[in-house]
Amino acid sequence: MCGIVAYTGDQPAKGILIEGLKRLEYRGYDSSGIFILDSPPYLARSVGKVAELERRVWNSAPDGVAGIAHTRWATHGKPSEANAHPHTDCGSKLFLVHNGIIENYQLLKKHLVETGHQFKSETDTEVLAHLVEACYQGNLQVAVQKALLQVQGTFGIAVMHLDHPHTIVVARRGSPIILGIGEKASLAASDVSALAQHTDQVVYLEDNEVACLEPGKFSIITLDNRSVSRGTTSLDWDIESMDRGSFPHYMLKEIFEQPEAVENALRGRVNHSEAVAKLGGLESVQERLLQARHLIIVSCGTSFYAGLFGRYIFETLTDMTVETELASEFRYRKLNLRQGTVVLAISQSGETADTLAALREAKRKGALVLGLVNVVGSTIARETHAGVYSHAGIEIGVASTKSFTSQLTILTLMALLIGRSRDLSYEEGHEIIRALEKVPDQIREILKQANHVRELAEKYCHADHFLFIGRKYQYPIALEGALKLKEIAYIHAEGYAAGEMKHGPIALIDPKFPTLALALEDGSYERVVSNIQEIRAREGQILAVTTERNTKLGNLVDDLIYIPETHEAVAPLLTVVPLQLLAYYCGVLLGRDVDKPRNLAKSVTVE
Repeated sequence: MCGIVAYTGDQPAKGILIEGLKRLEYRGYDSSGIFILDSPPYLARSVGKVAELERRVWNSAPDGVAGIAHTRWATHGKPSEANAHPHTDCGSKLFLVHNGIIENYQLLKKHLVETGHQFKSETDTEVLAHLVEACYQGNLQVAVQKALLQVQGTFGIAVMHLDHPHTIVVARRGSPIILGIGEKASLAASDVSALAQHTDQVVYLEDNEVACLEPGKFSIITLDNRSVSRGTTSLDWDIESMDRGSFPHYMLKEIFEQPEAVENALRGRVNHSEAVAKLGGLESVQERLLQARHLIIVSCGTSFYAGLFGRYIFETLTDMTVETELASEFRYRKLNLRQGTVVLAISQSGETADTLAALREAKRKGALVLGLVNVVGSTIARETHAGVYSHAGIEIGVASTKSFTSQLTILTLMALLIGRSRDLSYEEGHEIIRALEKVPDQIREILKQANHVRELAEKYCHADHFLFIGRKYQYPIALEGALKLKEIAYIHAEGYAAGEMKHGPIALIDPKFPTLALALEDGSYERVVSNIQEIRAREGQILAVTTERNTKLGNLVDDLIYIPETHEAVAPLLTVVPLQLLAYYCGVLLGRDVDKPRNLAKSVTVE
């Protein structure tokens, strides 16, 4: 959500900044802009895709060697050139880009207007430019410090001033900023993907820190003026994995990368001789974790549905009491966390603002806080007591696919680790491991049905509404399948626990309202079949996902997708794949931008 790129060095900045913005497009945005410090200074802003800004820049931008750039996702003020970043001060000497939300901007703006400042946009961000201007007395870093001490809210910012042509000042609170340091250049960005092509040496800013960048060097102080000594760390990032290869879209590429994603999640984490998981990231807190009796899983969106699966798998394999909470609601509850409570925060990006707020509240209440994230060095990874990386690899498509299956894999391993320390038998543990290790090849078999799923998408993509139903382990997958269809194809879809059909949703069923039923031959199969019969009696179309060799559904449903047979607890890693493909092909057939769905962002860094 929004993106920042900054560069100061010995090369023309425009190409580096535009390329960085392209690397950040997956985060979601509606406008973009760029400032290059040269003589004269150059500012360009554009609504729509970065490609539009790029056309302007290549035709008119100078070859200055320092600049800042931004992609905006509108919060205050509609998408427009006036509201796009960078914003400037009254004298057009200071230029600023910002991610986040300034909560007290109206009060600050009122004071600034009263003292003579004139505003040109509807944004909260412009307040920061004028505030820094008001504090500026020759030292840009000090001016930024003084200004931010007056700010309530979240920010990741980059600031330049005409009087300091090779200097960029950046700061963060609640919105990520990463520094990239080379021999003759320094960069900053809101995501490491914008840095990886230029350096493998990075520095992660912490909240309430301000960094001053000059070519090849940097310094950090806190808002309360304490000096910070922090060295660079090496970035483990495969830039080639950011290319689509032969796939038409990143989403399809990432769906097809799921066998490798599951293999990476399992690699080195299974002890066959003891039928237990080995998770090095949890070793420092393992004694506390194994003694815990209460687990709360907090997350948002697709990660929340992974958390719902986590509740089932932990309750099956352990004796823990498990709750799953929407992170956006968690901190508004009166929390009575009893001794020994563990809070697990799940986030693909590791930067999700609501999840960060939830984990901070849990830490404040004394809970052991763990993280499950995909991005090494992310804020959640740094702020939790311990955690596990999913190692799914770079995920560019806004709608999460391979990260979700990785999360399900890791949650199963975590439950296995705790379960084997308690009542879970060796044979039960070994059965789960065997099932997990078969998953990559089983997903490959499902992916061979992609053309079949595309044919089904052609049949169903023009439906105005869709219902997804499942029970037990398949209930979270029904929710995720419906979310994917909404995100990617813009088709109204609802996921429901199949047992709730008679409590309302059945009133919607008619011949134009199709249902996707997850009907595996497991402990809930007969009950799901009863729900299918209820839908059929009301002339609803039914597409079912079931296990191979199940010949009993053919006369009850209109269409079938088969998955290989597996352990009931592991089956969600398989059933979600055809649902992802269905959403993808529906989106493509309807002409949607499947990699960057409208109004959505990959990393939601504002609450």
